[in-house]
Amino acid sequence: MSIAVKTTLKIIVNMEIIIGYIGNGFIALVNFMLWVKRRKISLFDQVLTALATCRILLLCSLVMPLLIPVQFSEILLAIKTVRISNIIWIITNHFNLWISTILSIFYFLKIANFSHSIFLYLKWRLKKVLSCTLLMSLFFLFLNIVLLNICIDVWYDGSIINISYISNRRNFTQLYKSLMFTNSMFMFIPFTVSLTSFLLLIFSLGKHLKRMQHNARGSRDVSTMAHIKALQTGVTFLLLYIIFLFSVSVQVLSLELVDDNLITLWDRVIAIAFPSGHSCVLILGNNKLKQASALVWRWLRCKFKDTETKDP
Repeated sequence: MSIAVKTTLKIIVNMEIIIGYIGNGFIALVNFMLWVKRRKISLFDQVLTALATCRILLLCSLVMPLLIPVQFSEILLAIKTVRISNIIWIITNHFNLWISTILSIFYFLKIANFSHSIFLYLKWRLKKVLSCTLLMSLFFLFLNIVLLNICIDVWYDGSIINISYISNRRNFTQLYKSLMFTNSMFMFIPFTVSLTSFLLLIFSLGKHLKRMQHNARGSRDVSTMAHIKALQTGVTFLLLYIIFLFSVSVQVLSLELVDDNLITLWDRVIAIAFPSGHSCVLILGNNKLKQASALVWRWLRCKFKDTETKDP
């Protein structure tokens, strides 16, 4: 039974990786081709292209084992491997989460309707707000990497003192607990910003619907549909975000069971679902990407039919 489950989970992981590469690659390619054709690209498409590119890099880092086996014969080799792999994962995951958050802020400022002067000021300076958010996130990235290096240096000093294999194994597990706990804390910052934008968008929709009822107008106007469409994308994004954070928590709690490949596989399935699944949601929620995907699908069907016709 265990072998069958592991095989199934490996198949799911491989499918998620393929879907993630195809989906995010498709988003980046379509926007790049439009940019070459029109010699310009909208702010929304810039965010989508950057997000898709970051998620391709994130998938590359997630393909590597989420938990490096603790079987290094040399402590120096272990320290270099842990440092490099974690820095790569932190950087790719950081930009994935923060550019996703920037997308949430874009939806909120572009679609929401508030008369407050602060909201109007931010709405009129949308590009600057997004740029400042990205620049501000670099401070958290720098702080995260600094704390990571401190944790690794402390672990290295302890490993030099306790050179036995059992002690190093225990220290290695404690190191990963410290690293994942620190990383998870930084992940909650963009999640809080995204959740706040989502709740404010719901509040904006509620106010808009009340205004429409007061004016005795239908609720299916353009603004309402834009709110609903953005909220649908937001709900899916937040659910996948929560699942991703849950996978990190599972990884921390299961570190004592590093030999249990089944838990590791489950964790990979959950983790990869976020960058892969959300790309599909973005394609289905964007008319331009949806039309482009339909054209590609029709082209593939025609090619398949032509191949079948030529075969004897």
